[in-house]
Amino acid sequence: MNIRSLTRGDGVVIGAAVLLFIASFLDFYTVTGADMPSVWNTDYSGLALPAIFLLGFVAAGLLIAARFQPESRKVLGLPLAAWGTVLAVAAAWNALWSLIVCPSRLDLGAGCILSFLAVLALAGVAVAGPMIPALAGQLVPEPRPAAVPPYGGQPGAGYGYPGAQQQPYGATPQPVPPYGGTPTPGPGPHDANPTPAPAPAPAADFSPFWFAVPVARPLLAEDGSPTPIAELAPGTWYLAVEQRGDSTLVAQTQDGRRGVLNDTSGIQRG
Repeated sequence: MNIRSLTRGDGVVIGAAVLLFIASFLDFYTVTGADMPSVWNTDYSGLALPAIFLLGFVAAGLLIAARFQPESRKVLGLPLAAWGTVLAVAAAWNALWSLIVCPSRLDLGAGCILSFLAVLALAGVAVAGPMIPALAGQLVPEPRPAAVPPYGGQPGAGYGYPGAQQQPYGATPQPVPPYGGTPTPGPGPHDANPTPAPAPAPAADFSPFWFAVPVARPLLAEDGSPTPIAELAPGTWYLAVEQRGDSTLVAQTQDGRRGVLNDTSGIQRG
């Protein structure tokens, strides 16, 4: 289980489930002068408990569980995310209907209103979450590694640093010039006018970004195996975590799998 595969949309799903759980202990309907029980009292709640609350809990569980299961795993021909979306929409419809058909002698309680808001958010994320880049971002961002100086860079100029200039064996040490002066090269076995080596180019900075592909494209294993480990589908956002060359990306799917995308033409950055 990789918690970094959770998105901000999954965070909304978890928050909606918590709000729905809190609403289940509040009065679903109220009446003046009487203390009404919560929906956990089955003699009073009727169909509200199974049709709204339990249905919403199951929908949230399926949506989160789908993040940690292979995309090929299905139940009765449908993936877990599809079942969660259907149940979330059904719970939202039942909650809306409970607002409309409130008995005339009763008033809407806090449990009824909060449960409607919770399952409405749950259904909205389940239906439109994959199409909204803001919800497709990682819930727990990847840690940014500390910046490493380019090869050949040196933090100081003292003895022991890899980039410190070394005197060839047998050469006469150069005198230390005064502050601001230019050192004079001393005699040695090498050419009197050596050509200085060019400084190495600094490594290009790369920041992870979200992208979508225009058509279905295979994601290959990082070890160079030609067998695809996943297929990137249009309309879904994926995270680019590394760039190799000019047209190759290391991408991460929403379930945490990493691979190499060789064809990056026409991708849409989020």
